[in-house]
Amino acid sequence: MNRLNPVTVALIAGALLVLLVGGLLLARQGDADQDKLNGDESSASASADPEKRCASAKTYDLIKRDLFRRAAQVRGSDQAAFDSLAAYAALRVDRPVMEREDEDRGSVYCSGQLALDLPPGVAVVGGRRTLVAEVDYELQRSADGAGDVLTLHKADAIVTPLATLARTASPQTSPSSDPLSNSADPTYDGPGEATPDPLAPVPVAPPPPVARPQQPSASQPTATTRPSFNCANARTRGERAVCSSSDLASLDRQMASQFGRAIADATPGEREMLQRSRTRFLSYRDRCTSDACIADAYQGRIREISDIMSGRWAPPR
Repeated sequence: MNRLNPVTVALIAGALLVLLVGGLLLARQGDADQDKLNGDESSASASADPEKRCASAKTYDLIKRDLFRRAAQVRGSDQAAFDSLAAYAALRVDRPVMEREDEDRGSVYCSGQLALDLPPGVAVVGGRRTLVAEVDYELQRSADGAGDVLTLHKADAIVTPLATLARTASPQTSPSSDPLSNSADPTYDGPGEATPDPLAPVPVAPPPPVARPQQPSASQPTATTRPSFNCANARTRGERAVCSSSDLASLDRQMASQFGRAIADATPGEREMLQRSRTRFLSYRDRCTSDACIADAYQGRIREISDIMSGRWAPPR
C-alpha cells in the first residue's frame, strides 16, 4: 500500500481546519443576527403597545408643551417665554387609561388626571403653583413615522389660569435659579439693552411715603358701586383701589357673595381651605399696582372658590 506524502497530509489537515473555523464563524454570525432580529421585534412590540403610548415619558412631554403653547395663545403673546417655562415645569399624570384604539388611523384615545407643577419664581392669579384637570388626549402616528401627534381635550381648567402666569418677585429668587432671568438669555446684551419682562411680576410695592393726613375731598375718585366692605375702613392699597373703581367693587361683591355661599355649604375641610386660601388671595391683591392686576386676582379667586367646592382644587406648593 502506498504511503501518503507528508506534504499532502499537511494540506488535507489545513483544509479541514479552515472548513471547521469557517463553519464556527458562520454559526456565530447567524446567532448574532437572530438576537438582533429578536431585539428589534421586542422594541417594535413595545413601541406599538397602545397602553404604553398613553403613559410614556414622550407623551407626557407632548402634553406639557401643548398646555403652555395653548396658554400663550389665550394670553395672546409671550410664546417664547412660555416655551422656555415648559422645559422647567413638571407634569404628573395620575391614573392614565387607554380608552380605545383605532388601528386604521394608528390612534389611541387616553384619559387621566393632570397635575402641572410650575417652576420656581412664577405663579398664576391667586398664587397657585399647581394646576389640576381631568383630560382626554388622542395620540396619532405622524405621517413620517417620527412619533405621535397629540390632540388634547378638556384642558381649560389648566390652560385658562396658566395664561395669567407671572413672576412672584420673591426676594429669595436668584438669577441662577430663575429659568427666565436675563442672565440666562443668550440675547441679553447687558443692563443697557434689557427688554421688558414678558412675564411681568406683581411686585411687592415699597411702603408709601409718610404724608400728612388729608381730609377726603369731593374731587377724589369714588366708585358708584360699593364693595362688600366699608370703604371708611380701607387701609391697604388693594382696598383703596377697589373703593375707587366701580368695576373692581362689583367684582369684590361678586366674590364675597360666592364666598359667603361657599362657607355656608362647606364641610369642615372645605371651610379650612376657603379660609386659608382667602388669606393668600388678600395678600396677593394688596401687592397689585394696577387695576388690571386686581381684577385678575378677583377673577382667579372666584374660580378658586368654585374649584374648592367642586373638589378640583389643589393647594399651591
